[in-house]
This record gives sequence, structure tokens and C-alpha cells, in this order.
Amino acid sequence: MTDLLRGSELWSAAMICLLTFGVALISSAVFKNTSNLHRGILFSLSALLTCRYIVWRATETLPPPALSLECFFSWSFFALEAAASLSSLSAFLILSRTTSRTSEVEENLGWWGETPPKVTVLIATYNEDRSVLERTIIGARSSRHPNCDVLVLDDGRRDWLQDFCNAQKVRYIRRPDNKGSKAGNINHALSLLAQGSVAPDFIAVLDADFVPHTDFVSRALALFHEADVGLVQTPQHFFNPDPIQHNLGLSRSYPDEQRFFFDHLQPSRDSWGIAFCCGTSSIARWDALQKVGGFPTESITEDFMLTLVLQEAGYRTVYLNEALTEGLAPEGLKEYVTQRARWCLGLMQIARSRLGPFGQNGLRLRDRWSVADSVVFWLSTFSFRLAAVIFPLLYWFFNITVVDANVPDIIAYFVPYYMWVLFSLNFVSGGLIVPVVNDVSQLLGAIPITRAAVIGLIKPKGHPFSVTAKGGDRTTVVIQWRLMLPFLLMFMSTALGLVIGIFDDSFAFNDAGDGKAVILLWTIYNLLILIVTLAVCVELPRVEQHLADQPERCVIFYEGQLKRVWLTDLTQGTARIRGLALKPGAPLEIKFRDLGDMPAYVLEARGDGSVLSLKLSDAQYELLLKRLYVEGLVPSITSTRLSAIIGAVLKRASRL
Repeated sequence: MTDLLRGSELWSAAMICLLTFGVALISSAVFKNTSNLHRGILFSLSALLTCRYIVWRATETLPPPALSLECFFSWSFFALEAAASLSSLSAFLILSRTTSRTSEVEENLGWWGETPPKVTVLIATYNEDRSVLERTIIGARSSRHPNCDVLVLDDGRRDWLQDFCNAQKVRYIRRPDNKGSKAGNINHALSLLAQGSVAPDFIAVLDADFVPHTDFVSRALALFHEADVGLVQTPQHFFNPDPIQHNLGLSRSYPDEQRFFFDHLQPSRDSWGIAFCCGTSSIARWDALQKVGGFPTESITEDFMLTLVLQEAGYRTVYLNEALTEGLAPEGLKEYVTQRARWCLGLMQIARSRLGPFGQNGLRLRDRWSVADSVVFWLSTFSFRLAAVIFPLLYWFFNITVVDANVPDIIAYFVPYYMWVLFSLNFVSGGLIVPVVNDVSQLLGAIPITRAAVIGLIKPKGHPFSVTAKGGDRTTVVIQWRLMLPFLLMFMSTALGLVIGIFDDSFAFNDAGDGKAVILLWTIYNLLILIVTLAVCVELPRVEQHLADQPERCVIFYEGQLKRVWLTDLTQGTARIRGLALKPGAPLEIKFRDLGDMPAYVLEARGDGSVLSLKLSDAQYELLLKRLYVEGLVPSITSTRLSAIIGAVLKRASRL
């Protein structure tokens, strides 16, 4: 009778999963991800299944209150899971709507009439390399907007940069101190502009490593046709892979980690009127900035806080989801993690300020929700991911079950919830949510981000601004031991616990019941996540590359003959050709489209091709920078290729 009952439960659970899969299949064929009605239906079901799962967890899988370790850890894990689910419910509500402002831009280009507004582009810099700054400054100078000037704000006080700015005919500003970090640097420039004879109408802000396309200013300005628009934010795209893409070999098959936020979450936030400034690649109204006293300095994420102070003053922030700038993603894993921990800390500082969700301020309810959503996300998502790896160890070493559930119930409650949420997120994003890879991206920063979240709430003030290092030598293999060590210990403990539990009768794995099967599957998945995380911690050498490059025909003059070859890679100082293996050190002349003829020599021969070192004149170098960074289309990968991802991850993990 027991076996029949169990078989019936498994069959019922399987039917729920099949029904969920069938509805997802039909929805993918019928629904459109741009329809707010269809998105509302998808995410309403996501919310319903999430609540169903959490209610089941609360009522069926937890021990009764007692003074025991099992009760403490079980309820602690559930509290983290419930908080993460609350963050998900908020995200579902936000994602249930979306908007696009491209048609609005087309209708309002040139709304100002015959006199174009004056735009001042501010490039804040501290310690970036010359090669990084050159392309940003040249890109800013190349704007199609007819009334645009460029200011380089140098907090590094470098003479060579001043000389370069003079040669490029752009204004150079340095200040005596670094008070207020980036926000203080910008505010210093705003005070100087206010003292000038003619103040600008708008201010564009660029990080030192972000290159604007020629139409960045003109298209973003179109959205200021309404007087209450205080700031227009555009997405950040990257011409290099981030550490996860690069170290796993996913540069061509998996988008950078920020694509979901910029391409999908921000348009949804804009639909609710809660899009926020992300610093670089934005344009703000001069009068609005003057009204609020410039950029706020109470938080190290001054961009998000600027949105709030503008809103309190009656100005909206809107979002234009067009690839109008491209920049340099953090190349090192340490910088990648540090950057995200800084974002987390800044949000906690905002939450503890007068502009927090419970502060006495003039913010709308939706603005308070926006801040609360961000706080819950940073507090719960990463700590839960860390707990999901650590808590199963309690079973293997201490016989403590944190989720007391049988297999039929897991299939009936967790699997449909997980399937539908994964389907919904991938339906609206075009497949950007990939299990394991997404879990790894969260786990990598879980420890410093969780620490920053707690410290930021307890002690919001007195934290220095940490600049994300860009550029530098990335030509050698670097093992990030300090980042890797906690994950290595987790991997060894998880593997050891699993092995001992299998072969030693005194350990929990050999106990009767379904708990062992649930923990077994959970542990195996954790081992997969951890081994991929360890692979990411081994940083591979980098060479400059451009994700949007396409092979093209060109002609070289070599040993007295003209030869047609394929140009497959082009950087700021080198080119790679395919079809000829040339003698290293040999001189030649290469003829580029739009760049003219220039001398070069062969650096090395590689297979059926060669790497060339270019000898560019100053004029050619400037034209090359414009071609590589200013005049391109979408520079980064925006969709996934699942088969390539699986192959690359397995290949990389197998090399550990």
C-alpha cells in the first residue's frame, strides 16, 4: 500500500511538471515579450508558483520551534530563501512591464529648432592608461551634435594628459585635492562652468574608459523635449569580455553579466518611472543639476542617489535602450568583485540616508519601492547563494537536515516553480538566464558583497571610494588565490562529505528516508557550481579584441608584390591577417579601407596567418580609434548559444 501511495504521489507530481512544461511551450509560441499583457500573465504565474513554493516550505519542511541546532539552521536557511523570494517577487512585478523610447527619439530629434543646445561632456579620470583615455577623448570630440565641448577632469594631476588635451583642443581641469572622489571631481567642474560667461544647457558624463558613438549626444538629447526630464540614461556596452566570459571561454556565446540589467530590467524600470542613473553614458539637464546642488556625495554610488534627489526636486530620469557608448568591462576578477561590492555598499548608504525607503523626504511611493527593491536584492541574493552551498554540508558532517522534504513533494512544488520562473525570465530576455553560469556569477562575489551589505547598513559612513582599475598588463595566467581559497575549501568539504557519506555507514547518507536523495542531488549540483567557480578564478591571458569585428578583405604590399588577404583582427596597434604566413621582422605596407596606406612589420607568424605591428601617423591613429570604438554598431554579445556555453564550461572545468 505504501509503494502504491508513493507511486501515485510521484505520478501526480510528474503531471504537474508536464503541465507546467506544456503551458510554457504554448506560451513561447503565442506570447510576445514586448506585450505588457503577456508579460503580466507570465510573471503573475511566476509570483503564484513562488508563493506556493514558499508556503509549502514554511508549512511542510521545517521542524517545530525548539532549542536545537537543526531548528536554528533550518529556519535560518528558510529566512534567507524567503528574503530571496521576496526580491524575486519584486523583480517579477517590475519585469511585468517594459517600454522602448526609440520612436519617441525619432519623433523629437532636433526639438530645439535652429539653435542647438550647448552640451558639455565631462570625462572624469583618476589613474587610467593613456591608451584608455585617448579613445574616450577622441570619441567625445567626434560627436555629431554641433554645439558640444569636452572637459577632461583629471584627479590624477598628470602633465602628459594635460599636453594631450591641449593637442586635442579639449579643456583640461585638475583640482588641488580629491575630496568627494568622482562626485566631488564632477562638482568641481560644475562650479567652474557656473562661473563662466555662458553655462551649458546639458551635461554629459562619461567614465574615462567609455567611448561615445557619434550620435550619443543627439539621440539622448531628443528625450529632453519635455521640461520635467532631468536625466537620460543609456546602457553600458563593452568591447571586451568580463572575467566570467573570458575565463570560461564564453566571449562569443554568453553575454556579459550586466546585459540582463541594461537591456531588460532598466527598460522595465523605465516603464514604472523608476529607471535610475548609472553614472557614465548619461546626460543631465544643467538647470536640474543646479537646483539640486550637483552630484550628491553622501553615497559612493552617487549616480543612483542623483536620480532620487532629482525626483525629489520634480525631475524625471528616463532610459534610452540604445547602444550609444561602449566601454571597458573589468578585466580582472578582483576588480570585477570589488566593483560590485562597491555598488552594494553605496546602495546601503542610500538606504540609511534621508532618501531611504522609510526616510522623511519628498519621494514617491514607487521611488521608495525602487530603493527597497535594490536593498533586498543585495542583502538576500548573494547571501542565499552562499548559504545554498554551505548548508548541505551540515547534513554530511552533522546529520542536520535543513530541508526535510520527500522527492514527490520536491517534484510537485520546487520543480514547477523553478521551471516556470526560468522560462519566464528567459522568454523576456532572449535566453540570458543560464543555470550554473548565473549561479557562479553570484557565488563569486557573495562573500564581499554580503559583507558590504551588512557593514553598509550598520556603518554607512566613513568608507573610501575604490576605483575600478582598468588597463594594465593582462598577458600572463594569474590564479586569484585569495578569491579562490573559500571556494576551494567548500569544494573539498562538499566532495569529502559526499564520499564519506557514501562509504561510511555511520554518516547521514545511509539513513533511511528521502532526505538523503534530496541532499545528494543538491550536493552534486553544488560540486558543479564550485568547480566552474574555481575555473573562473584562474585568469587567462588577454589580448585586445573587439567583439563586433568582422573579417574583411585588404591588400598588402610585400616583397614587391600586392597580395589580397583577410583582415581578421584589428587593434590600436596591431592587425592580424589570414592566408599568408610571413617572415617575422619582414617589412610591408598594408592598405586599409578609410585609413590609407601605412608601413608595418611582421611580429610573428601564426598558423596560416601573421600578426603585424602597425606604424600609424597621428591622423591615422585617430581615424583608427574612431573606426574601432566610435562608429560601430552594438559592440557586445546580447544573446546566448546554449550548446556553445555547455561545451566551453565542460572543457574549462575539465582542465582543473
